[in-house]
Amino acid sequence: MSAEAGPAAFDGPDERVRRVRLPADRRTPAAARALVRSVLAAARLDDLLNEALLLTTELTTNAVEHARTELDIEVVGDDVGLTVTVSDFAAGSVDELTVGVRNDTSEINEVSERGRGLLLVDHFASRWGTTYLPTGKGVWFRLDRSGAADGQPVAAGPQAGAAGGTPTSTAGGEHAGPSAGAMSELMQTAPDQYADDPLPDFATDLLTRLAEMVGAAGGLVRLDRGDGLGRQVLARYGRTPRAGNELLRVPLAVHRPYAGELELDAAPSTYARPLAVLTAERLSLHLENDRLRRADVRRQAWLTFLAEAGELLAQSLDVELTMVLIPQLVVPRLGQWCAVHTADEWGRLRLAAATHADESVLPQLHKVLRETGTDSVQSRLREASRIGSQVPLGGPMEGFAVPLVARGQRLGTLAVGRHQRHRHDPDEVAVLEDVARRAALAIENARIHAERRRVAQTLQRSLLPPVLPVVDGIGFAAEYVPTGDDAEVGGDFYDVLPLPDGRWLVVVGDVSGKGVEAAAVTGLVRDVIRVLVSDGKPLPEALGRLNNTLVERGGGRYCTLALAAVGPGEGDQLDVSLHLAGHDRPVLLRAGDGAAFVGAGGTALGLLDAIASPAAELTLAPGDSLIFYTDGVTERRRGRELFGTERLRESAAPLAGYSADVVAARLRSTAIGFSAETPRDDIAILVLRNDRR
Repeated sequence: MSAEAGPAAFDGPDERVRRVRLPADRRTPAAARALVRSVLAAARLDDLLNEALLLTTELTTNAVEHARTELDIEVVGDDVGLTVTVSDFAAGSVDELTVGVRNDTSEINEVSERGRGLLLVDHFASRWGTTYLPTGKGVWFRLDRSGAADGQPVAAGPQAGAAGGTPTSTAGGEHAGPSAGAMSELMQTAPDQYADDPLPDFATDLLTRLAEMVGAAGGLVRLDRGDGLGRQVLARYGRTPRAGNELLRVPLAVHRPYAGELELDAAPSTYARPLAVLTAERLSLHLENDRLRRADVRRQAWLTFLAEAGELLAQSLDVELTMVLIPQLVVPRLGQWCAVHTADEWGRLRLAAATHADESVLPQLHKVLRETGTDSVQSRLREASRIGSQVPLGGPMEGFAVPLVARGQRLGTLAVGRHQRHRHDPDEVAVLEDVARRAALAIENARIHAERRRVAQTLQRSLLPPVLPVVDGIGFAAEYVPTGDDAEVGGDFYDVLPLPDGRWLVVVGDVSGKGVEAAAVTGLVRDVIRVLVSDGKPLPEALGRLNNTLVERGGGRYCTLALAAVGPGEGDQLDVSLHLAGHDRPVLLRAGDGAAFVGAGGTALGLLDAIASPAAELTLAPGDSLIFYTDGVTERRRGRELFGTERLRESAAPLAGYSADVVAARLRSTAIGFSAETPRDDIAILVLRNDRR
C-alpha cells in the first residue's frame, strides 16, 4: 500500500484500482467517498453509488472513532462490482478485534450488538469480512451488481490474505431491511437553517423516516432543556406509545442541562434498535449545537446583564440606595428572593434590604431572616460571612449565601433563593458570585464616598460661622452653595468678626483651588485675620502680614479677600471702610437709587511680596445694602455664556429696600437658576444692610 498521505497513489495505469493513506480526522470519510466515487465512474458502476458511499462512510467513520490511527483505503473496481478495504494500525490482540460474520439470519443479533456500522455493512454488502495484519486490521466489503454470479472473485479478501492476513468472507443472503436510498435520506436530513426554531420540524422528520423504515406504530422524542419546564415533547409520530407495550427507548447523547430520549412503539426486529440509535445520535448532534448556541446566547446575555449591573452599581454612591438596588437587580432574574446583610465591626449581621418576586411573601421572608438558632438562615449567613465562601441555605427559603468581600474586607452576605421551578445551574451561580463581588465593591465605594462627604461637610462647616451675629441696626445675611461634588471642600468662605473699637468686620474670601489643601489655606487665612484684628491691627497692616504668611508658606495657593469695617456714622447712617485684595467689587444697593459697583481692586494675597489694597470709604443710608460675593456667582455657566457681573448688578437692582436675608436668598436663587448644571465652583453671597430707622 502507498505510504503517502493526501492525494491517491496509483499502482499502475488502471483507474479502477486506487489506494491512499489518510489521517484520522473528521475529513477522512469525505476523502474516502471521493476516492470511491472516482473508481465507480471509471468502472461504470454508477448503480452501486448509494450503497458504496454509505458503507464507505460507516467503515471510515468507525475506524477514525475507534482506531484513531492513519488509515489505508483501497478501492478496486471491476466489470461486475466494487471492493473497498479500510485498514488501520491500532495495536491489540486478535481476540480483541471484530471478527467478520456470515451474512445469515442466525447471527444478525450478534451484528446488531456491535453497532450500526457492521449491521449496515452486513445488510447492504454482497460479502464482507475482516483481515488481521501484524500492523493492525482491515475491514472490507464487496458490492456486486444485481444479477452477478454468486462466487465472483473477491478482490479485498485474497489480496489481504496474501499479505499475511486471515480473510473471512461469506455468501450473501437476502433479507428485509432499509434501502440504501432511505438510509441516505436519513443520513442527509438536516434542519432548516433559516427557521427560528428548526429542531421540532427536524426531529419530526427524523422520527417519521425512522418509524416508516422499521414499521413503528408511533413514536415520541422528549427533551428537557433544564429550564424548569421538565421533559417536553419535541416530536411525535403516529399514536402515542402505550406504556404497557414493549417500547424501544434510546437516550439522547446530550450534555447537561439537556436530557431526553427517543421512544418507539415498534415490533422487535433486527434493525429497529440500531436505526433508532443512529437517529438518536443524529438528532443529538443538532441538539448539542442548539445547546451550545443557547448557552452562548445566554452567556452573552449574562455578560450584558453584568455590565449593566456593574454600571448601575458604580453610579450609586449612596450607601442606602446601593443596598436597596442590589436585591432589585437579582430578583427575579437570578432568584426568587434576595436579601443583603451588612456586618458591623464585631461581625454581627444586620438586614439592610430584601425583596421577593411575590410581594405578599415579604413578611414571611423577613420573619425567616430574623429567626435565630443552629439551623436558621441567620446561622448559615454568619457561617458564609465567617468562612468567606458560598454556603447553601435549607428549609423553606432554599437557596445559598455568598459573602460580600471588597478589598479583603468582609462587608456582609448576599442571600439568594432558588427559582421556583429549578435550581441554579453553574452559570447562574458564577453570575451571582460576580454580582456579589460587584455589589461588595459598590457598597465599599459608597461607604468611602459617604465618609469623604462627611469629612468634607465637617471641614466645610468649620470654615464657616455657624450663625451670623445679631447686631442692633445692622443686618447680616449669607448664602453658601458648595460645588456639585459634595465630597470636596471649597475654598470660598465668609465671616463677621467684632473689632476692638466696637465696629464689625465683614470678611469674604476665595482661596484658589479645592480640596484639603485649599481648606488648609482657608483655615489659615481665617485664623490669621482673627488674631490680627483682635490685636487691633489696622486693616492694611493685617492684609500685609497675611500676604507675607501666604508667600512664606508657598505651595502656589493664593487668596482674594474683601474686608469691610462697619460702624455707626452720623445720624442713622453706617460708615464702611472697604479694602479689596484682588476680590471682585461689591454691589452697593441704594434704597431708592439702583445698584452700582464700589471699591477699587487690589492685589491678591500670596502672589507677590508687596501688595496694594486701596481703601474706599462708604456710607450706607437706612435701607441701603452692600452685597459681597465670590466668583462662583459671576462665573456660573450656561453653555458658553457666563452669569457675569453686569447680570448680577441687574438682578440686584429690583431688590432695593428688601431685608438682607431676602436679598441674599433671591440672588442665590437667580444664580442657581441661570443654568441647569450643578455648580462647578462654590457660591458665597454675604449681604450687609443698614437696618437703622
